[in-house]
Amino acid sequence: MFLTADHEHMALALRLAQRGLYTATPNPRVGCVIVRDGKVVGEGWHERAGEAHAEVNALRMAGNLAQGATAYVTLEPCSHHGRTPPCADALIAAGIVRVVAAMQDPNPLVAGQGIEKLRAAGIATAAGLMEAEARELNIGFVSRMTRGRPWVRVKIAASIDGKTALNNGISQWITGPDARCDAHVWRARSCAMLTGIGTVREDNPRLTVRDIETTRQPLRIVVDSRLETPLSARILEGGNALIATASEDKARIAALGKLGVQVVVLPNAQGKVDLSALLTELGRRDINEVMVEAGPRLNGSLLREGCVDELLIYQAPVLLGDNARGMVNLPELTDLSGKCELTIIERRAIGPDLRLIARLKQA
Repeated sequence: MFLTADHEHMALALRLAQRGLYTATPNPRVGCVIVRDGKVVGEGWHERAGEAHAEVNALRMAGNLAQGATAYVTLEPCSHHGRTPPCADALIAAGIVRVVAAMQDPNPLVAGQGIEKLRAAGIATAAGLMEAEARELNIGFVSRMTRGRPWVRVKIAASIDGKTALNNGISQWITGPDARCDAHVWRARSCAMLTGIGTVREDNPRLTVRDIETTRQPLRIVVDSRLETPLSARILEGGNALIATASEDKARIAALGKLGVQVVVLPNAQGKVDLSALLTELGRRDINEVMVEAGPRLNGSLLREGCVDELLIYQAPVLLGDNARGMVNLPELTDLSGKCELTIIERRAIGPDLRLIARLKQA
């Protein structure tokens, strides 16, 4: 169905889409390549919400050469009016004769309608070329559109024996500088960083992107059932922070509001934060990817409540011993049938450390 040249052009479109990795949110990362007579005449990608989509940027570069050309796009062209006009209409008006899409848009406002509009205009269409790669690039957007919640990635820095801190709480630094810099790359692509009140108390983190260049900082979220986050906490500096709580302390909420901090009250039956409801709330706020950097208690709670999709684990070639703190607090098992099953999708050396990416099987 697809020729070698089709694969080459779509691979280029995917590389272009990656240029929006840190900036396109909450929109998907999309790339487009326009080819006429075997030559690339237009390239584009979507950089920021509200700005031109990948197809429009590629058409601008192609100009009149778009007439009679093929467009390769990593996501089905949109068919509805959002902040910008429909890309399907722009492709039709430009005289494109063939459109190859890597995947159908999971957005219910599109969901096949873009392809249908192109076909109705007499344009040859095909979809599914390098779909897995395109879906992986927009795993958070797909999650939000299909499940109403973001993709949740839990980052853990640990020793070979699975320990994340000494018993006295000291954890800096288990992994090396290469691994820490790599973790900032994952922060930069995330829409939000999430931690718990315990980590705020012990480490007082900022949870900002610092080790790589970025024009956007993720929203910082604290799970704090009793609303005990100090007003002086570094994670609250500059606003762009949200606290999820079970407390309705109006005075405390007002004080946080003066700092530019948002508060959402989401109690569960036990007086803790309803983590599943929090993810639904984040989905409503157009959050695609959440990266968790927390302690074993919150990590365990997220796992127990089915709120984790992926683990990003950096393992250092060191041993910390039995009394050191573990990765997650989970109930003791008496039968291996209750084990939490993962699928490892990547192993990579990052400096002297090992990076593992593992997904929960239900994800």
